[in-house]
Amino acid sequence: MNLLRTLAAVSSMTMLSRVTGLLRESLFARAFGAGAYTDAFNVAFRIPNLLRRLFAEGAFSQAFVPILAEYKNREGLEASKTLSDHVANCLVWATLLVSAAGILGAPLLLAVIAGGLKQDSGAFDAAVWMTRLMFPYIACMSFVAMAGGILNTWRQFKIPAFTPVLLNLSMISGSLFLAPYLEQPVYAQAIAVFVGGLLQVAIQVPALVNIGMLPRLSINPLAGLRDAGVRRVLKKMGPAVFAVAAAQISLMINTAIASHLREGSISWLTYADRLMEFPTALLGVALGTILLPSLSKANVDGDPREYSALLDWGLRLTLLLAIPAAVGLAVLALPLIATLFHYGHFSDEAARMSARPLVAYAVGLIGIILVKTLAPAFYAKQDIRTPVKIAVGVLITTQLMNLVFVPFLEVAGLALSIGVGACVNATLLFTGLRKRDIYRPLPGWGKFFMKLVVAVMLMGGVAWFGSQQFDWLGLRETPFLRAGALFLIIGACGTVYFGALLALGFRLRDFKRTGK
Repeated sequence: MNLLRTLAAVSSMTMLSRVTGLLRESLFARAFGAGAYTDAFNVAFRIPNLLRRLFAEGAFSQAFVPILAEYKNREGLEASKTLSDHVANCLVWATLLVSAAGILGAPLLLAVIAGGLKQDSGAFDAAVWMTRLMFPYIACMSFVAMAGGILNTWRQFKIPAFTPVLLNLSMISGSLFLAPYLEQPVYAQAIAVFVGGLLQVAIQVPALVNIGMLPRLSINPLAGLRDAGVRRVLKKMGPAVFAVAAAQISLMINTAIASHLREGSISWLTYADRLMEFPTALLGVALGTILLPSLSKANVDGDPREYSALLDWGLRLTLLLAIPAAVGLAVLALPLIATLFHYGHFSDEAARMSARPLVAYAVGLIGIILVKTLAPAFYAKQDIRTPVKIAVGVLITTQLMNLVFVPFLEVAGLALSIGVGACVNATLLFTGLRKRDIYRPLPGWGKFFMKLVVAVMLMGGVAWFGSQQFDWLGLRETPFLRAGALFLIIGACGTVYFGALLALGFRLRDFKRTGK
Protein backbone atom coordinates (compact mmCIF):
# COMPACT_ATOMS: atom_id res chain seq x y z
CA MET A 1 0.00 0.00 0.00
CA ASN A 2 1.40 3.40 -1.03
CA LEU A 3 1.07 5.42 2.17
CA LEU A 4 1.59 8.79 0.48
CA ARG A 5 -1.17 8.03 -2.02
CA THR A 6 -3.41 6.78 0.79
CA LEU A 7 -2.68 9.91 2.81
CA ALA A 8 -3.61 12.03 -0.21
CA ALA A 9 -6.89 10.13 -0.59
CA VAL A 10 -7.78 10.41 3.10
CA SER A 11 -6.74 14.06 3.18
CA SER A 12 -8.90 14.81 0.14
CA MET A 13 -11.93 13.36 1.93
CA THR A 14 -10.93 15.23 5.07
CA MET A 15 -10.52 18.38 2.98
CA LEU A 16 -14.09 18.01 1.75
CA SER A 17 -15.21 17.57 5.35
CA ARG A 18 -13.33 20.66 6.51
CA VAL A 19 -14.43 22.81 3.57
CA THR A 20 -18.07 21.96 4.22
CA GLY A 21 -17.36 22.51 7.91
CA LEU A 22 -16.05 25.99 7.22
CA LEU A 23 -19.07 26.68 5.02
CA ARG A 24 -21.25 25.49 7.89
CA GLU A 25 -19.51 27.85 10.31
CA SER A 26 -19.65 30.73 7.83
CA LEU A 27 -23.42 30.32 7.45
CA PHE A 28 -23.76 29.96 11.21
CA ALA A 29 -21.83 33.20 11.77
CA ARG A 30 -23.89 35.02 9.15
CA ALA A 31 -27.21 33.81 10.56
CA PHE A 32 -26.55 33.96 14.31
CA GLY A 33 -23.43 36.09 14.87
CA ALA A 34 -21.64 35.74 18.23
CA GLY A 35 -23.73 36.27 21.35
CA ALA A 36 -25.46 34.62 24.27
CA TYR A 37 -27.53 32.17 22.18
CA THR A 38 -24.63 31.12 19.95
CA ASP A 39 -22.63 30.58 23.14
CA ALA A 40 -25.55 28.43 24.37
CA PHE A 41 -25.43 26.26 21.23
CA ASN A 42 -21.65 25.91 21.32
CA VAL A 43 -21.76 24.83 24.96
CA ALA A 44 -24.66 22.45 24.33
CA PHE A 45 -22.90 20.86 21.36
CA ARG A 46 -19.57 20.69 23.17
CA ILE A 47 -20.91 18.40 25.91
CA PRO A 48 -22.02 15.46 23.70
CA ASN A 49 -19.04 16.18 21.45
CA LEU A 50 -16.73 15.78 24.43
CA LEU A 51 -18.35 12.47 25.38
CA ARG A 52 -18.20 11.36 21.72
CA ARG A 53 -14.44 11.85 21.75
CA LEU A 54 -14.19 10.24 25.15
CA PHE A 55 -16.26 7.09 24.53
CA ALA A 56 -16.17 6.79 20.76
CA GLU A 57 -13.43 8.23 18.60
CA GLY A 58 -10.53 8.84 20.97
CA ALA A 59 -10.30 6.32 23.78
CA PHE A 60 -12.17 3.60 21.93
CA SER A 61 -10.15 3.78 18.72
CA GLN A 62 -6.85 3.84 20.57
CA ALA A 63 -7.75 0.66 22.46
CA PHE A 64 -9.73 -1.19 19.79
CA VAL A 65 -7.79 -0.79 16.54
CA PRO A 66 -4.46 -2.37 17.65
CA ILE A 67 -6.29 -5.37 19.19
CA LEU A 68 -8.54 -5.78 16.14
CA ALA A 69 -5.44 -5.63 13.89
CA GLU A 70 -3.88 -8.36 16.02
CA TYR A 71 -7.00 -10.55 15.66
CA LYS A 72 -7.12 -9.92 11.90
CA ASN A 73 -3.47 -10.82 11.37
CA ARG A 74 -3.31 -13.78 13.76
CA GLU A 75 -6.81 -15.19 14.35
CA GLY A 76 -8.59 -14.59 11.04
CA LEU A 77 -11.89 -13.11 9.87
CA GLU A 78 -14.28 -15.17 12.01
CA ALA A 79 -12.55 -14.30 15.30
CA SER A 80 -12.35 -10.64 14.24
CA LYS A 81 -16.06 -10.59 13.46
CA THR A 82 -16.95 -12.11 16.84
CA LEU A 83 -14.79 -9.55 18.64
CA SER A 84 -16.42 -6.71 16.70
CA ASP A 85 -19.92 -7.96 17.50
CA HIS A 86 -19.23 -8.13 21.22
CA VAL A 87 -17.35 -4.84 21.44
CA ALA A 88 -20.01 -2.99 19.42
CA ASN A 89 -22.76 -4.28 21.69
CA CYS A 90 -20.98 -3.05 24.85
CA LEU A 91 -20.09 0.33 23.34
CA VAL A 92 -23.52 1.16 21.91
CA TRP A 93 -25.39 0.14 25.05
CA ALA A 94 -23.00 2.09 27.28
CA THR A 95 -23.40 5.29 25.27
CA LEU A 96 -27.20 4.89 25.17
CA LEU A 97 -27.25 4.76 28.96
CA VAL A 98 -24.93 7.78 29.17
CA SER A 99 -27.23 9.63 26.76
CA ALA A 100 -30.25 8.91 28.96
CA ALA A 101 -28.39 10.14 32.05
CA GLY A 102 -27.29 13.26 30.18
CA ILE A 103 -30.82 14.09 29.08
CA LEU A 104 -32.07 13.86 32.66
CA GLY A 105 -29.15 15.74 34.20
CA ALA A 106 -28.65 18.45 31.55
CA PRO A 107 -29.53 21.45 33.81
CA LEU A 108 -27.09 20.38 36.53
CA LEU A 109 -24.38 19.57 33.98
CA LEU A 110 -24.67 22.98 32.34
CA ALA A 111 -24.69 24.76 35.69
CA VAL A 112 -21.33 23.17 36.47
CA ILE A 113 -19.72 23.52 33.03
CA ALA A 114 -21.03 26.91 31.87
CA GLY A 115 -22.55 28.61 34.88
CA GLY A 116 -21.86 31.99 33.28
CA LEU A 117 -24.79 31.41 30.92
CA LYS A 118 -27.16 31.83 33.88
CA GLN A 119 -26.67 35.58 33.51
CA ASP A 120 -29.17 35.24 30.65
CA SER A 121 -31.93 32.84 31.74
CA GLY A 122 -33.22 32.49 28.18
CA ALA A 123 -29.80 31.45 26.89
CA PHE A 124 -29.36 28.96 29.74
CA ASP A 125 -32.79 27.39 29.09
CA ALA A 126 -31.97 27.19 25.38
CA ALA A 127 -28.69 25.43 26.19
CA VAL A 128 -30.55 22.87 28.32
CA TRP A 129 -33.07 22.14 25.54
CA MET A 130 -30.36 21.78 22.89
CA THR A 131 -28.16 19.62 25.13
CA ARG A 132 -31.02 17.20 25.69
CA LEU A 133 -31.76 16.97 22.00
CA MET A 134 -28.14 16.40 21.02
CA PHE A 135 -27.12 13.90 23.72
CA PRO A 136 -28.17 10.82 21.66
CA TYR A 137 -25.57 11.99 19.12
CA ILE A 138 -22.89 10.19 21.15
CA ALA A 139 -24.66 6.82 20.71
CA CYS A 140 -24.71 7.35 16.95
CA MET A 141 -21.07 8.37 16.92
CA SER A 142 -19.99 5.41 19.02
CA PHE A 143 -21.23 3.14 16.24
CA VAL A 144 -19.56 5.38 13.65
CA ALA A 145 -16.26 5.17 15.55
CA MET A 146 -16.60 1.40 15.73
CA ALA A 147 -17.23 1.22 12.01
CA GLY A 148 -14.33 3.56 11.29
CA GLY A 149 -11.94 1.43 13.33
CA ILE A 150 -13.00 -1.70 11.44
CA LEU A 151 -12.84 -0.06 8.01
CA ASN A 152 -9.44 1.52 8.70
CA THR A 153 -8.07 -1.86 9.83
CA TRP A 154 -9.28 -3.28 6.51
CA ARG A 155 -7.53 -0.32 4.76
CA GLN A 156 -10.89 1.19 3.76
CA PHE A 157 -10.11 4.80 4.70
CA LYS A 158 -12.38 6.86 2.45
CA ILE A 159 -15.80 6.27 4.04
CA PRO A 160 -14.65 7.11 7.61
CA ALA A 161 -12.92 10.25 6.29
CA PHE A 162 -16.00 11.31 4.29
CA THR A 163 -18.54 10.63 7.06
CA PRO A 164 -18.24 14.04 8.85
CA VAL A 165 -19.36 15.73 5.62
CA LEU A 166 -22.88 14.47 6.33
CA LEU A 167 -23.06 16.33 9.65
CA ASN A 168 -21.85 19.50 7.93
CA LEU A 169 -24.44 19.18 5.16
CA SER A 170 -27.18 18.61 7.72
CA MET A 171 -26.17 21.73 9.67
CA ILE A 172 -25.87 23.79 6.47
CA SER A 173 -29.40 22.72 5.54
CA GLY A 174 -30.59 23.65 9.02
CA SER A 175 -29.15 27.17 8.71
CA LEU A 176 -30.59 27.75 5.25
CA PHE A 177 -33.97 26.02 5.30
CA LEU A 178 -35.08 25.39 8.90
CA ALA A 179 -33.82 28.31 11.00
CA PRO A 180 -36.05 30.97 9.33
CA TYR A 181 -39.17 29.07 10.40
CA LEU A 182 -38.31 28.60 14.10
CA GLU A 183 -39.13 31.00 16.91
CA GLN A 184 -35.60 30.46 18.22
CA PRO A 185 -33.55 30.01 15.00
CA VAL A 186 -30.45 28.52 16.66
CA TYR A 187 -32.54 25.44 17.58
CA ALA A 188 -32.25 24.45 13.92
CA GLN A 189 -28.60 23.60 14.50
CA ALA A 190 -29.39 21.26 17.38
CA ILE A 191 -31.99 19.46 15.27
CA ALA A 192 -29.47 19.23 12.42
CA VAL A 193 -26.88 17.61 14.73
CA PHE A 194 -29.39 14.91 15.71
CA VAL A 195 -30.25 14.22 12.05
CA GLY A 196 -26.58 14.33 11.06
CA GLY A 197 -25.75 11.62 13.60
CA LEU A 198 -28.34 9.29 12.06
CA LEU A 199 -27.01 9.98 8.55
CA GLN A 200 -23.46 9.17 9.63
CA VAL A 201 -24.60 5.81 11.00
CA ALA A 202 -26.47 5.00 7.79
CA ILE A 203 -23.48 5.49 5.47
CA GLN A 204 -21.36 2.98 7.41
CA VAL A 205 -23.70 0.04 6.93
CA PRO A 206 -23.10 -0.73 3.21
CA ALA A 207 -19.33 -0.40 3.63
CA LEU A 208 -19.33 -2.85 6.57
CA VAL A 209 -21.57 -5.28 4.69
CA ASN A 210 -19.14 -5.23 1.74
CA ILE A 211 -16.27 -6.52 3.91
CA GLY A 212 -18.50 -8.89 5.91
CA MET A 213 -18.00 -7.01 9.19
CA LEU A 214 -21.38 -5.45 10.01
CA PRO A 215 -21.69 -5.89 13.81
CA ARG A 216 -24.68 -7.75 15.23
CA LEU A 217 -26.15 -6.08 18.31
CA SER A 218 -27.96 -7.90 21.11
CA ILE A 219 -30.88 -6.75 23.25
CA ASN A 220 -28.78 -7.90 26.23
CA PRO A 221 -26.44 -5.04 27.26
CA LEU A 222 -24.09 -7.51 28.98
CA ALA A 223 -23.71 -9.83 25.98
CA GLY A 224 -20.07 -10.36 25.09
CA LEU A 225 -18.55 -9.16 28.35
CA ARG A 226 -17.12 -12.63 28.94
CA ASP A 227 -15.16 -12.39 25.67
CA ALA A 228 -11.44 -12.18 26.50
CA GLY A 229 -10.93 -9.75 23.61
CA VAL A 230 -13.64 -7.43 24.94
CA ARG A 231 -12.03 -7.44 28.37
CA ARG A 232 -8.68 -6.57 26.78
CA VAL A 233 -10.27 -3.65 24.91
CA LEU A 234 -11.97 -2.41 28.08
CA LYS A 235 -8.75 -2.77 30.05
CA LYS A 236 -6.87 -0.71 27.46
CA MET A 237 -9.75 1.70 27.09
CA GLY A 238 -9.65 2.62 30.79
CA PRO A 239 -6.30 4.42 30.60
CA ALA A 240 -7.20 5.75 27.14
CA VAL A 241 -10.27 7.41 28.64
CA PHE A 242 -8.00 9.27 31.04
CA ALA A 243 -5.70 10.31 28.18
CA VAL A 244 -8.55 11.70 26.08
CA ALA A 245 -10.32 13.03 29.16
CA ALA A 246 -7.31 15.14 30.10
CA ALA A 247 -7.51 17.11 26.87
CA GLN A 248 -11.31 17.30 26.97
CA ILE A 249 -11.40 18.32 30.64
CA SER A 250 -8.97 21.09 29.77
CA LEU A 251 -11.30 22.16 26.96
CA MET A 252 -14.32 22.17 29.25
CA ILE A 253 -12.46 24.17 31.91
CA ASN A 254 -11.61 26.67 29.18
CA THR A 255 -15.29 26.80 28.21
CA ALA A 256 -16.24 27.49 31.82
CA ILE A 257 -13.62 30.26 32.02
CA ALA A 258 -14.77 31.74 28.69
CA SER A 259 -18.39 31.78 29.89
CA HIS A 260 -17.31 34.26 32.58
CA LEU A 261 -15.46 36.52 30.15
CA ARG A 262 -17.13 38.99 27.79
CA GLU A 263 -20.32 37.91 26.02
CA GLY A 264 -19.39 36.11 22.80
CA SER A 265 -16.07 34.76 24.13
CA ILE A 266 -17.10 31.12 23.72
CA SER A 267 -18.12 31.79 20.12
CA TRP A 268 -14.88 33.68 19.36
CA LEU A 269 -12.88 30.75 20.66
CA THR A 270 -15.06 28.32 18.69
CA TYR A 271 -14.57 30.14 15.36
CA ALA A 272 -10.80 30.18 15.90
CA ASP A 273 -10.93 26.51 16.88
CA ARG A 274 -12.70 25.61 13.63
CA LEU A 275 -9.90 27.14 11.56
CA MET A 276 -7.22 25.54 13.72
CA GLU A 277 -8.86 22.15 13.23
CA PHE A 278 -8.58 22.48 9.45
CA PRO A 279 -4.82 21.69 9.21
CA THR A 280 -5.03 19.51 12.32
CA ALA A 281 -7.54 17.16 10.69
CA LEU A 282 -6.13 17.47 7.19
CA LEU A 283 -2.69 16.33 8.29
CA GLY A 284 -2.62 15.19 11.92
CA VAL A 285 -5.83 13.15 12.04
CA ALA A 286 -5.38 11.79 8.51
CA LEU A 287 -1.77 10.77 9.17
CA GLY A 288 -2.60 9.21 12.52
CA THR A 289 -5.45 7.28 10.90
CA ILE A 290 -3.27 5.59 8.30
CA LEU A 291 -0.24 5.16 10.58
CA LEU A 292 -2.02 3.28 13.39
CA PRO A 293 -2.95 0.13 11.37
CA SER A 294 0.50 0.05 9.69
CA LEU A 295 2.32 0.51 13.00
CA SER A 296 0.11 -2.14 14.62
CA LYS A 297 1.02 -4.63 11.88
CA ALA A 298 4.73 -3.83 12.18
CA ASN A 299 4.45 -4.44 15.92
CA VAL A 300 2.63 -7.76 15.45
CA ASP A 301 5.26 -8.80 12.86
CA GLY A 302 8.08 -7.93 15.27
CA ASP A 303 9.72 -5.51 12.80
CA PRO A 304 11.24 -2.59 14.81
CA ARG A 305 13.09 -1.19 11.79
CA GLU A 306 9.84 -0.83 9.81
CA TYR A 307 8.16 0.63 12.90
CA SER A 308 10.81 3.31 13.28
CA ALA A 309 10.91 4.06 9.55
CA LEU A 310 7.14 4.62 9.50
CA LEU A 311 7.46 7.10 12.35
CA ASP A 312 10.33 8.90 10.65
CA TRP A 313 8.28 9.27 7.47
CA GLY A 314 5.31 10.56 9.44
CA LEU A 315 7.37 13.11 11.35
CA ARG A 316 9.07 14.51 8.25
CA LEU A 317 5.76 14.84 6.46
CA THR A 318 4.21 16.48 9.52
CA LEU A 319 6.88 19.17 9.74
CA LEU A 320 6.87 19.69 5.97
CA LEU A 321 3.21 20.71 6.07
CA ALA A 322 2.54 21.80 9.67
CA ILE A 323 5.19 24.52 9.90
CA PRO A 324 3.92 26.54 6.89
CA ALA A 325 0.32 25.98 8.08
CA ALA A 326 1.17 27.47 11.49
CA VAL A 327 2.89 30.49 9.96
CA GLY A 328 0.02 31.00 7.53
CA LEU A 329 -2.64 30.88 10.26
CA ALA A 330 -0.72 33.36 12.41
CA VAL A 331 -0.01 35.91 9.67
CA LEU A 332 -3.37 35.60 7.90
CA ALA A 333 -5.58 35.22 10.98
CA LEU A 334 -7.74 38.33 10.42
CA PRO A 335 -8.01 37.85 6.61
CA LEU A 336 -9.15 34.25 7.16
CA ILE A 337 -11.70 35.11 9.86
CA ALA A 338 -13.01 38.10 7.89
CA THR A 339 -13.33 36.20 4.60
CA LEU A 340 -15.06 33.19 6.11
CA PHE A 341 -17.28 34.63 8.85
CA HIS A 342 -17.55 38.44 8.61
CA TYR A 343 -21.10 38.67 7.21
CA GLY A 344 -24.63 39.27 8.46
CA HIS A 345 -24.75 39.41 12.27
CA PHE A 346 -21.02 38.81 12.61
CA SER A 347 -19.57 42.20 13.64
CA ASP A 348 -16.19 43.86 13.17
CA GLU A 349 -15.44 43.30 16.84
CA ALA A 350 -16.31 39.60 16.56
CA ALA A 351 -13.89 39.28 13.63
CA ARG A 352 -11.06 40.98 15.47
CA MET A 353 -11.69 39.05 18.69
CA SER A 354 -11.88 35.69 16.84
CA ALA A 355 -8.58 36.41 15.09
CA ARG A 356 -6.72 36.80 18.39
CA PRO A 357 -7.19 33.19 19.64
CA LEU A 358 -6.43 31.96 16.11
CA VAL A 359 -2.99 33.59 16.29
CA ALA A 360 -2.53 32.01 19.72
CA TYR A 361 -3.54 28.57 18.40
CA ALA A 362 -1.01 28.95 15.57
CA VAL A 363 1.79 29.18 18.14
CA GLY A 364 1.09 25.61 19.23
CA LEU A 365 -0.23 24.15 15.97
CA ILE A 366 2.90 22.10 15.31
CA GLY A 367 2.60 20.51 18.75
CA ILE A 368 -1.12 19.83 18.27
CA ILE A 369 -0.43 18.02 14.98
CA LEU A 370 2.68 16.19 16.23
CA VAL A 371 0.68 14.65 19.08
CA LYS A 372 -1.61 13.08 16.45
CA THR A 373 1.46 11.50 14.82
CA LEU A 374 3.42 10.47 17.93
CA ALA A 375 0.63 9.08 20.11
CA PRO A 376 -0.23 6.22 17.68
CA ALA A 377 3.34 4.96 18.16
CA PHE A 378 2.39 4.09 21.75
CA TYR A 379 -1.14 2.89 20.96
CA ALA A 380 0.11 0.48 18.29
CA LYS A 381 2.25 -1.20 20.95
CA GLN A 382 -0.84 -1.28 23.19
CA ASP A 383 0.91 1.09 25.59
CA ILE A 384 -1.73 3.60 26.61
CA ARG A 385 -0.43 4.32 30.10
CA THR A 386 2.48 6.46 28.93
CA PRO A 387 0.32 8.93 26.93
CA VAL A 388 -2.08 9.00 29.91
CA LYS A 389 0.61 10.08 32.36
CA ILE A 390 1.83 12.72 29.94
CA ALA A 391 -1.72 13.97 29.23
CA VAL A 392 -2.51 14.38 32.94
CA GLY A 393 0.68 16.38 33.44
CA VAL A 394 -0.16 18.54 30.42
CA LEU A 395 -3.67 19.17 31.79
CA ILE A 396 -2.21 20.57 34.99
CA THR A 397 0.38 22.60 33.07
CA THR A 398 -2.28 24.04 30.74
CA GLN A 399 -4.45 25.25 33.59
CA LEU A 400 -1.48 26.81 35.36
CA MET A 401 -0.72 28.69 32.15
CA ASN A 402 -4.34 29.90 32.06
CA LEU A 403 -3.71 31.61 35.40
CA VAL A 404 -0.91 33.56 33.74
CA PHE A 405 -2.26 34.16 30.22
CA VAL A 406 -6.01 34.78 30.63
CA PRO A 407 -5.84 37.91 32.84
CA PHE A 408 -3.76 39.64 30.14
CA LEU A 409 -4.90 38.02 26.88
CA GLU A 410 -8.51 37.07 27.77
CA VAL A 411 -9.89 34.47 25.35
CA ALA A 412 -6.63 34.37 23.35
CA GLY A 413 -4.90 33.24 26.55
CA LEU A 414 -7.07 30.12 26.61
CA ALA A 415 -5.99 29.20 23.08
CA LEU A 416 -2.34 29.93 23.85
CA SER A 417 -2.44 27.62 26.89
CA ILE A 418 -3.82 24.78 24.76
CA GLY A 419 -1.20 25.30 22.04
CA VAL A 420 1.77 25.51 24.39
CA GLY A 421 0.43 22.53 26.34
CA ALA A 422 0.29 20.51 23.11
CA CYS A 423 3.92 21.37 22.40
CA VAL A 424 4.86 20.11 25.86
CA ASN A 425 2.83 16.94 25.18
CA ALA A 426 4.57 16.33 21.84
CA THR A 427 8.01 16.90 23.36
CA LEU A 428 7.39 14.37 26.13
CA LEU A 429 5.97 11.78 23.71
CA PHE A 430 8.98 12.19 21.41
CA THR A 431 11.41 11.91 24.35
CA GLY A 432 9.68 8.73 25.50
CA LEU A 433 9.99 7.12 22.07
CA ARG A 434 13.67 8.00 21.85
CA LYS A 435 14.50 6.78 25.36
CA ARG A 436 12.88 3.42 24.66
CA ASP A 437 14.68 3.18 21.33
CA ILE A 438 11.32 2.76 19.56
CA TYR A 439 12.16 5.61 17.20
CA ARG A 440 15.60 5.97 15.61
CA PRO A 441 15.82 9.02 13.31
CA LEU A 442 17.11 8.31 9.83
CA PRO A 443 20.05 10.39 8.49
CA GLY A 444 19.52 13.84 6.97
CA TRP A 445 17.32 15.56 9.56
CA GLY A 446 19.62 18.57 9.98
CA LYS A 447 19.67 19.53 6.30
CA PHE A 448 15.95 18.72 6.00
CA PHE A 449 15.03 21.12 8.80
CA MET A 450 17.27 23.97 7.64
CA LYS A 451 15.75 23.85 4.15
CA LEU A 452 12.27 23.98 5.69
CA VAL A 453 13.23 27.08 7.69
CA VAL A 454 14.46 28.91 4.58
CA ALA A 455 11.30 28.06 2.60
CA VAL A 456 8.98 29.02 5.48
CA MET A 457 10.71 32.39 5.98
CA LEU A 458 10.20 33.23 2.31
CA MET A 459 6.57 32.13 2.46
CA GLY A 460 5.94 34.08 5.67
CA GLY A 461 7.29 37.25 4.08
CA VAL A 462 4.90 36.87 1.15
CA ALA A 463 1.95 36.24 3.50
CA TRP A 464 2.74 39.31 5.63
CA PHE A 465 3.20 41.60 2.61
CA GLY A 466 -0.05 40.39 1.03
CA SER A 467 -2.04 40.77 4.26
CA GLN A 468 -1.02 44.43 4.53
CA GLN A 469 -2.38 45.36 1.10
CA PHE A 470 -6.10 45.15 1.97
CA ASP A 471 -8.58 46.48 4.52
CA TRP A 472 -10.09 43.07 5.27
CA LEU A 473 -12.97 44.34 7.40
CA GLY A 474 -13.66 47.22 5.01
CA LEU A 475 -14.19 44.71 2.18
CA ARG A 476 -17.31 43.30 3.91
CA GLU A 477 -19.63 44.53 1.11
CA THR A 478 -17.44 43.00 -1.63
CA PRO A 479 -17.09 39.38 -0.47
CA PHE A 480 -15.93 38.00 -3.82
CA LEU A 481 -13.14 40.57 -4.03
CA ARG A 482 -12.08 39.74 -0.47
CA ALA A 483 -12.15 36.01 -1.12
CA GLY A 484 -10.24 36.47 -4.37
CA ALA A 485 -7.56 38.51 -2.62
CA LEU A 486 -7.17 35.87 0.10
CA PHE A 487 -6.94 33.01 -2.40
CA LEU A 488 -4.38 34.98 -4.42
CA ILE A 489 -2.21 35.45 -1.32
CA ILE A 490 -2.55 31.80 -0.28
CA GLY A 491 -1.71 30.70 -3.82
CA ALA A 492 1.37 32.93 -3.86
CA CYS A 493 2.45 31.54 -0.48
CA GLY A 494 2.09 27.96 -1.70
CA THR A 495 3.98 28.71 -4.90
CA VAL A 496 6.85 30.38 -3.04
CA TYR A 497 7.06 27.66 -0.37
CA PHE A 498 7.03 24.62 -2.64
CA GLY A 499 9.08 26.43 -5.29
CA ALA A 500 11.75 27.13 -2.69
CA LEU A 501 11.70 23.49 -1.57
CA LEU A 502 12.15 22.33 -5.16
CA ALA A 503 15.04 24.76 -5.62
CA LEU A 504 16.61 23.40 -2.42
CA GLY A 505 16.43 19.82 -3.69
CA PHE A 506 13.13 18.44 -2.36
CA ARG A 507 11.36 15.91 -4.60
CA LEU A 508 7.97 14.22 -4.20
CA ARG A 509 9.52 10.78 -4.62
CA ASP A 510 11.52 11.37 -1.42
CA PHE A 511 8.28 11.13 0.58
CA LYS A 512 6.83 8.02 -1.03
CA ARG A 513 6.40 5.20 1.43
CA THR A 514 4.82 1.77 1.23
CA GLY A 515 3.05 0.06 4.12
CA LYS A 516 2.62 -3.65 4.50
